[in-house]
Amino acid sequence: MDKYYSYTDFLKAVGQSKKVDEAEKLLNEIYLDLFLNRIQRMHRQEQLIMLIDRALDEKDENAFYQYATELNSLQQTKDESY
Repeated sequence: MDKYYSYTDFLKAVGQSKKVDEAEKLLNEIYLDLFLNRIQRMHRQEQLIMLIDRALDEKDENAFYQYATELNSLQQTKDESY
């Protein structure tokens, strides 16, 4: 799901096609991919928060650090992409 789209690719699609269809298709694909990535990231964050809460309830320090590290990494990735 982590595709790389460049502005250059978009301009090529616009320039190569006399129709706007190719550019629209590419743009729709980019937006859909971004949307799905966001939904997937939000779902994983919710899962991790629940797992962190469970680890705290069970006093499982190793699980807590594992999930907290993943959540932190996920949030940093999100911050870098915006």
